Amino acid sequence: MTPIPGPRSRALAQRLGAVESRNVICVDPEPPIFWERASGSNVWDVDGNRFVDLTAGFGVANVGHAHPSISRAVAEQAERLMHGLGDVHPSTVRLELLEALVRHFPGGLPARAILGSSGSDAVEMALETALLASGAPGVVAFEGAYHGLSLGARDATWRPMFREPFAARLPGLTAFARFGEAQDVRRAADTCSAEVGAVLVEPIQGRGGERIPPDGFLSELRAICDAEGWLLIADEVYTGFGRTGQWFACDRERVIPDLLCVAKGLASGMPISACLGRAEIMDAWPISEGEALRTQTFIGHPPSCAAALASIAVLEAEKLVERAAELGSVALERLRTRCEGRPEVLDVRGRGLLLAVEVDTAERAERACARALASGLIVLPSGDDGRAISICPPLSIDRGLLELALDLLVEAIA
Repeated sequence: MTPIPGPRSRALAQRLGAVESRNVICVDPEPPIFWERASGSNVWDVDGNRFVDLTAGFGVANVGHAHPSISRAVAEQAERLMHGLGDVHPSTVRLELLEALVRHFPGGLPARAILGSSGSDAVEMALETALLASGAPGVVAFEGAYHGLSLGARDATWRPMFREPFAARLPGLTAFARFGEAQDVRRAADTCSAEVGAVLVEPIQGRGGERIPPDGFLSELRAICDAEGWLLIADEVYTGFGRTGQWFACDRERVIPDLLCVAKGLASGMPISACLGRAEIMDAWPISEGEALRTQTFIGHPPSCAAALASIAVLEAEKLVERAAELGSVALERLRTRCEGRPEVLDVRGRGLLLAVEVDTAERAERACARALASGLIVLPSGDDGRAISICPPLSIDRGLLELALDLLVEAIA
């Protein structure tokens, strides 16, 4: 309907720049589009332009934007009970969600969970649980890892730009191994400033550039952790709930983590997260006697719990996990065919509906994303060097729409 970004988006960006911290949204030299509404795989901006969202809102709109079942569940719950009393008097919907999460814990082992509001929360809870259970504060994470930007999670996030401004406040208790090389965790552990109690890994790195490790990597990590007495923490904030064509990415190798971090696609639009763990590990937390060591005001937020239950139900009813596997294979093959013979394209990879096209320079990736936006596609660069173009649509995206969007994206890479 207008040039991208349109005049209303430009005007709103000027207003935003005057009131929000300048470190949050990049408004200069080219402002963002301002979203007004979204449905399914589409987003409309304030200027009336319609886009195909190949980001699923950072993987959040797992079953699609504003899925009727999610919206209805949130509205009905908000009418009954908008807010509970945190760690004192719980709600029924909170219990029902915890029961559903435990049922889906890998391997079907007895499990417990702690609820939070963000992926960073989930990682923090896992790190705290690991310390209580192992007594050892050191952690091995991986080069390229992104685990969030709260202080504990930030310490385990690889990219120096995220850590260095706050180095004076970080514990510095994380050592980094090479991603995809399981045996390198032993070398990294030897360099850690404290005794290692846990290994923290993304089965597939998301923000790190949709990096897929070799087959057997997670199984080997599991064996090493068992041999060394370390806990294995799987950060599935990005990959959980069907994104890779399995309920959890670690299911592909039948690896059962000690602790599992989930968020993003858990509720398909509402802020909620969880740390799940094997019951004997989670029982390192003391029994509550009225004051909780890990809680927050909005723990078990009823509308978010209702959204999560509805999202899980939609995944099951519409068989979206299986669909992600099938449609992801089609999308990957189409991308590889369209990119064949393009010297600027270094790699096309993916699992399920988490895919990436890696190009030769960050400038090319950024330019492709800008051109795609002008063509009606929302995509983002990823990776520490910014050379990967991330493709992470809602699991419910129409096949024809996805194929058209992928073709337009390849045209934007030049």
